[in-house]
Amino acid sequence: MPESSGSIGRTPETNVIDFRAAEQLLSARDPRGAVKLLDPVIAAHPENTAARLLRARAFFAAAQLRSAELEFGVVLEREPDNAFAHFALARTYERGGRPEQALRHFRLAAALDPRPQYVAAARFDS
Repeated sequence: MPESSGSIGRTPETNVIDFRAAEQLLSARDPRGAVKLLDPVIAAHPENTAARLLRARAFFAAAQLRSAELEFGVVLEREPDNAFAHFALARTYERGGRPEQALRHFRLAAALDPRPQYVAAARFDS
């Protein structure tokens, strides 16, 4: 009988292939397809921060803001100095109508990495 975990027959190579395919799907604007490919990868390797970050981006692109928020949160628990994750979480909060929380993470992103887009979003002047 097949198991419902989705991990039967999975190899490290399968996980890498699915991760790369999920990147391509996200680039091709199919975030839901990317999430479907990433779910078994993360089930097999829940510690894989890169896969979680990609899934968070896919959730954001699919307008699944609560799922994106949770996934970006997991990434930031593991990598509190990840400027991109702070920026993306801020965009998630902004899109969800939570400007105060967004500004905090925009400013953290800019403090960690002074890229022009991070600094502009941080609105240090205001």
